Amino acid sequence: MAPAIKETVPAEESVGPVPAAGLRGFLAKFTVLKGAQRELWLTFLIKFLIYTAYSVTNKTMVLWLSKDLGFSDQAAGALVGWVWAPAMTVFTLLAGSLTDAIGLRRTFFLGVAICTVARSVMVVTTNPALALACGVLPLAVGEALGTPVLLAATRRYSTTAQRSISFSIIYMVMNIGYVAAGWIFDYVRNLDFRISIGGFEPTTHQQLFLVSLGFEILLFPAIYFLRRSADKKGDNAVVRRSTANFWGRIGRTVRQSAADTAGLFRRLIGQSGFYRLLVFFLFIGFLKAIFLQMDYVFPKWGDRELGFHAPVGKLSAINSIVIILLVPIVGALTQRFAAYRMVIFGGAICAAGVFIMALPTEWFLPAVNTGIGQWLGHAYLGVRGNIHPYYIMAALYLTVFSIGEAFYSPRVYEYAAAIAPPGQEASYGSLAYLPFLVGKLLVGTGGWLLAAFCPQEGPRHSGTMWLIFALAASVAPIGLIVLRPYIRVPEAGRDDSV
Repeated sequence: MAPAIKETVPAEESVGPVPAAGLRGFLAKFTVLKGAQRELWLTFLIKFLIYTAYSVTNKTMVLWLSKDLGFSDQAAGALVGWVWAPAMTVFTLLAGSLTDAIGLRRTFFLGVAICTVARSVMVVTTNPALALACGVLPLAVGEALGTPVLLAATRRYSTTAQRSISFSIIYMVMNIGYVAAGWIFDYVRNLDFRISIGGFEPTTHQQLFLVSLGFEILLFPAIYFLRRSADKKGDNAVVRRSTANFWGRIGRTVRQSAADTAGLFRRLIGQSGFYRLLVFFLFIGFLKAIFLQMDYVFPKWGDRELGFHAPVGKLSAINSIVIILLVPIVGALTQRFAAYRMVIFGGAICAAGVFIMALPTEWFLPAVNTGIGQWLGHAYLGVRGNIHPYYIMAALYLTVFSIGEAFYSPRVYEYAAAIAPPGQEASYGSLAYLPFLVGKLLVGTGGWLLAAFCPQEGPRHSGTMWLIFALAASVAPIGLIVLRPYIRVPEAGRDDSV
């Protein structure tokens, strides 16, 4: 871990007696948080606010680009897949070193301040150039500052005994934020609220950005209550330095971080395991593209096939709900199996789920009239009138896909760490952003698929579009199986036959 988040474990954090087994041992995993620092609970709150605001924005982005700014499906897809999302990935790489230079608290404030200004611009303007230059791109910078800082804060503010459950809760809180964002997205769109402020009438998508801005503003008091004394010596040193040099230190840090990243790749290029891991991550990127399309393709598809303002937010929330419930169970039951094998197994389940959307809708008409179908459509999704078979198909697809994700997603990062040469675990682990980068680049083509198979006007062939997505998802498990003799690396502490 970088110097700003290195810490010495005090004597009272030494390993205690062997924990009890059974129910008492299970409950003990949570009771260790009883004496947790206030900053740890604030970190959980900050995580929820950041990811709720981010998810609301993410689901709204492509609709806003097309409806409010006038971009075509193709241009909107390219902007989110090839500009907005990759920019976040690049700035996330630089954010860790920035945190080292100016401290957790200042990095939090800087990221939230940038996001607040950027979201404000996106709320009030419909000028494409201004919205992109002063809204979308700065927002990518601000959002990127939050990810590594949250991980560093969780480590810093938790004791050794609390660390494992703290990171589990952070993951759960992230998914709770996604669920909340899905419900908020549907609620605001169906509210059809109209207001005029001095002649300015925000559109539905600007209202959604306004909601995310509200969550962003709530972050200021949450970060304010993080005690300066809770930061380590590195941060205190930063506070004592002249504020006049603040931006100069940021510039130097960004340049140094970029140089360090380039140096990391130069060191890894000479290792055969590095190329194998790159191919492995390339295949995982096809699965991540299917996950990302839920924000960048799914909302437009839902409006066109299911009706204007269809409850796609609640549908996509099924993914997070299943993940929250399954990941701890699956993780406990599959510990003895090799990570590579579990990634193939989970990836195959994910791909199978997407094929459900390519099936004829007529096959699912009987399911609409079942008790589960009626509950899903009317009680959970709030659909009025007839329930389209696509609602049943989408719920099944997301459930099956999420089951597969629970098997493969956590094991991807475990595999990267397990195959790393001794002493290079951090270097290999830092490559874990690559699948998302590949997925973002792939999902940038989603606009062309929408325009070709599910246009705003004219005949639609959504089944063909979903078949293409399903075949893309299948690249991952098939590629990992076919190329296994060439790209699989023995995992430390694992029997490859298991």
